[in-house]
Order: sequence, then C-alpha cells, then structure tokens
Amino acid sequence: MSAAIAVIRSYFDAFNRQDWAGMLALLANDVRHDINQGGMEKGRDTFAKFLAHMDRCYAEQIGELVVLADGDRAAAEFIVSGTYKQTDGSFPAARGQTYRLPGGSFFELRDGRIARVTTYYNLKDWLAQIGAS
Repeated sequence: MSAAIAVIRSYFDAFNRQDWAGMLALLANDVRHDINQGGMEKGRDTFAKFLAHMDRCYAEQIGELVVLADGDRAAAEFIVSGTYKQTDGSFPAARGQTYRLPGGSFFELRDGRIARVTTYYNLKDWLAQIGAS
C-alpha cells in the first residue's frame, strides 16, 4: 500500500470513529477544502469548524471505500450512510431521515499530510432521499 493510500484510509477510518482530532492531525495547516456545491475554505482551524457543523447536523459512516493514488494525488470512492439529525441552514427540516448515496473525494498530499480535500456527491439525490419537495 502506498503512503498516500495509507493516509487517505487513516482519514476515513478517523471519520468513521468520529475522531475529529485524528482527522485534523492528517491535514496540512493550510489545507484547502472544496465543499460539495459550495465554496472553498482554507486552513485546519476552518476545517475543524466545518467538522463540528457537520457533526451537529449529520451522523455519517463511510463504507465500500476504494482509494487510488498516484504520487501526491489520491481519489476515493465510497458510499455515505447517514442520518440527518439537525436542520442545516436552508435545507429542509431534519426529522431523523436516513440516506445512502455514493460520493467521491480527491486529495492532494504534501509532506505526508493532506493539503487539499475536494468532495462530491449528488445533492439532488440526497434531497430526494430526505423527502425534500
């Protein structure tokens, strides 16, 4: 297993354990985070705030994980299984709806740490699964 694959697997293992400190330890201080259908944020502290927000609103697990890497770039394909716990901004009201959808993330590594995380999933599919009108 390549070093990049090991780092990415450790990232998702920490996610599944809800080990936010463990996830953050794998990130570069100036990590770039491209949010699905959203903006770009920069920095480990900002990523920590994103994780705290996600933890309030969602309970998720990553399964069926496949990680590929070439040098300092990696990609992961997975299935997200989750529960919508608390209403998130302008999204429909949370009522404990469950969902299961495919997703993917792209990573850039620098000096053994994750320097970029870009994640994609089908927002329309998620909205349909939580019963959005």
